[in-house]
Amino acid sequence: MELPVWTKPAVTGMVAGGLVVAVVGFAWGGWVTGSTSMEMANDASIDAVTVALTPYCVERSKMDPEADAVLKKLRTVSSYQRRGVVEEAGWATPLGSEEVNRNLAVACQAEISKTM
Repeated sequence: MELPVWTKPAVTGMVAGGLVVAVVGFAWGGWVTGSTSMEMANDASIDAVTVALTPYCVERSKMDPEADAVLKKLRTVSSYQRRGVVEEAGWATPLGSEEVNRNLAVACQAEISKTM
């Protein structure tokens, strides 16, 4: 059985067109792989938790009996050390958690610094 003359150019055009669509889609079309989309979703959820818990952290700082000493220390340390002060105070540890939320500590110290 003989193939028609146009078969080879047609198949070559389909393959080349598919490659062009894939390159354009991933480079400029906003297409992402499954792992990239999972990473983006994870980052978005971390950001959402941080935004939601920042008022909790600020309120916790206001209710802390040792708040005056901690705020005084916040004023004296450099900006990159402030997260550590908030972490040590325990303000960035959400209820029911044993671990400090580092992103929450950064957001909390930024909010507290606005009022100082």
